[in-house]
Amino acid sequence: MSFKNFEGKLLLRVFLLLLSLSAPSLLLLKGWAELLVFLIPVLLFQVYELIRFLKRAQEELNLFIEAIQYRDFSRYFNEKSSSPQLVHLRKGFNQINTTFKNINQEKETQHQHLQRILELVDTGIMSYDLDSGEVVLMNEALKKLLQLPFLRTVHSLEKRDPTLYKEVTTLSATQHKIALIQFPSLERGTYKFMLSATVFQNEGRRYKLVAFQNVNDALEETESLAWQKLLNVMTHEIMNSIAPISSLADTLKNRLQDTMANGVTQDDLEDLEEGISTIKYRSQGLLKFAETYRNLSKITKLNLEKIYLQDLFLNLRRLMEPTMAQKNIHLNLLLEDKNLTLQADGNLLDQVLINLLVNAIDAVKEQPHPEITLSAYAGANGNVVVKVADNGTGMSKEVQEKIFIPFFSSKKSGSGIGLSLCKQIMMLHKGAIQVQSTEGAGTAFTLLFK
Repeated sequence: MSFKNFEGKLLLRVFLLLLSLSAPSLLLLKGWAELLVFLIPVLLFQVYELIRFLKRAQEELNLFIEAIQYRDFSRYFNEKSSSPQLVHLRKGFNQINTTFKNINQEKETQHQHLQRILELVDTGIMSYDLDSGEVVLMNEALKKLLQLPFLRTVHSLEKRDPTLYKEVTTLSATQHKIALIQFPSLERGTYKFMLSATVFQNEGRRYKLVAFQNVNDALEETESLAWQKLLNVMTHEIMNSIAPISSLADTLKNRLQDTMANGVTQDDLEDLEEGISTIKYRSQGLLKFAETYRNLSKITKLNLEKIYLQDLFLNLRRLMEPTMAQKNIHLNLLLEDKNLTLQADGNLLDQVLINLLVNAIDAVKEQPHPEITLSAYAGANGNVVVKVADNGTGMSKEVQEKIFIPFFSSKKSGSGIGLSLCKQIMMLHKGAIQVQSTEGAGTAFTLLFK
């Protein structure tokens, strides 16, 4: 608004001057030449005032430009002591100065916040000019990490550590890389860094921002946590197998006491022999499982063998029957083709089905008529399908989406590793495991073997 007023005053002066310049011709036409004596001083005064006005405006403008050039946004143009012709111009200059001052304060505040953030983070950060190599930013974390008070250029880093210099300068934008850096002067000697970089452009110059994250402590903590989880996994799987073995052994002990009191029959001997064979078979499988799990991540070839599903189901029923009998759980075995077979690692397959049966037992424990069905059939594409279904409490869709994630469990006392291990074993067999569940209506796990 101030500049519009200034422009209006200037246009008014020009208009009056033009009007005054056209007046002599009009006076001459009318024959009033003697009036020119009075008009000429007026013209001279108007020209003088216009020149003086423009000169003062130019001086004010020069002062304003000087203030902008030196970023002196605190300069104030006094509006009260100004002539009426320039008061609006000075108002405009003050308004612009105030705006620039506010913008500068905002930028300074943002810069201070950025500086404080860079001081607080543990990640080392460095920014340098890609063309000249000049370091424009290096936070305290990086100075402490590298034990360098400053770096004038990124090329100075080559004298300190050629390997680190090469890693930094060759790191491409958005790339992440683990670098092993040697620092003889530091206590630990060797540090592992996670390097990441991005490139940006400002005022025609290209800069590279590199982040240095010391991952030594994080890796050690992760390694410790991994060992703890591994122990939890092993404990979980061993307990899953030991519990039914213990139950079966207790049943055999009671049966043996009864036979000693009432006499031994051929059926008793056969039952005892089957029970002991089952314990022996499962114990050997457990030992092999422990050995296999220890090297599970390195397995490239399974112990594949031809497995008759009827024999597999009968062994599982003998193993799990005492536990289910105690909880009044009915186990159904459905196998239409008695000669159905598949190629699999018997010990690992046992472990998968035991896991699924143990979970099913837990799911049906509060049902009035608990029931679990173990079935198998040949699929349409010649695939073998094995199912473990129950009429238990079921699962929500949210839980179904997460149950195969390692260490996720919907049970308070669960470790969350049983189903993730089942999935891993099925992946080793080039197969798949799927779940179908409805809350309140039960759950069915499907194993697909190619």
